[in-house]
Amino acid sequence: MKTSEEGPLHKRLGAEFRRRIETGEWPEGRPVPSEAQLCEEFGTSRGPVRQALAQLRAEGHLAGGRGRPPVARRVTPSQPFASLMSFTQWARSIGRTPGQHTVEVARRRATPETAGRLGLDEGAPVVDLVRLRHLDGVPAMIERSTFVLDAGSHLFAFDPDEGSVYEALTTRGVDLHHARHTIDAIAADPDDARLLGIDPGQPLLRVRRLAFTGDGTPVEYADDRYLPAMATFTIENTVGGRTVAGRDRTTPAARTTVEENQ
Repeated sequence: MKTSEEGPLHKRLGAEFRRRIETGEWPEGRPVPSEAQLCEEFGTSRGPVRQALAQLRAEGHLAGGRGRPPVARRVTPSQPFASLMSFTQWARSIGRTPGQHTVEVARRRATPETAGRLGLDEGAPVVDLVRLRHLDGVPAMIERSTFVLDAGSHLFAFDPDEGSVYEALTTRGVDLHHARHTIDAIAADPDDARLLGIDPGQPLLRVRRLAFTGDGTPVEYADDRYLPAMATFTIENTVGGRTVAGRDRTTPAARTTVEENQ
């Protein structure tokens, strides 16, 4: 088996089956091997194989059923709002390897837009961060963040290429408590196209994030732009304590906003 030897057998089997689908070893739209064939190949009983196949079905990697053999499906990774603040956390949760290339970390003066978002005076010092994020080495998203100076100054004390900025900031005492996200579509500008290796004008999913401390003080304003083929987003609601969704009518084009508590 080409997966890690740690963890329950059904999870290791599931990881291997998922790999075969994503790499095309099990072609999309074609039936996958039967339970009996998989049991023989991996030298195991039907229980772990069935658990692994059930998990892949729940993830959307398998279609069919009701007497028909399951067929392989490739699925665009979906990012739930429970982990939207951290790209690294999300990637790890779906079994992908997160990566990043830092384009710049710079101290600047706040533009009128970022000053307004962060509750600062125009021209106040802020720290800008631009990174290209990867999934398994493939470009997935451009991350542009502006931090208030107290929080952003920590970015000069570590290498943002080493992993999650949020994890590094929280270990240094930065209070990142909750965030509000606005999701829309935008055409790739020349900088986006160059970093992502696409043509200008190609549609991107844009997530604008305003992160707050526990007492509601803005600490970061971000503009993240995803390749639609690399990520989608989901919202799960419950009767009690559901994710709060509303409409922002402050611009002619109403935008859906979601507030997330971490």
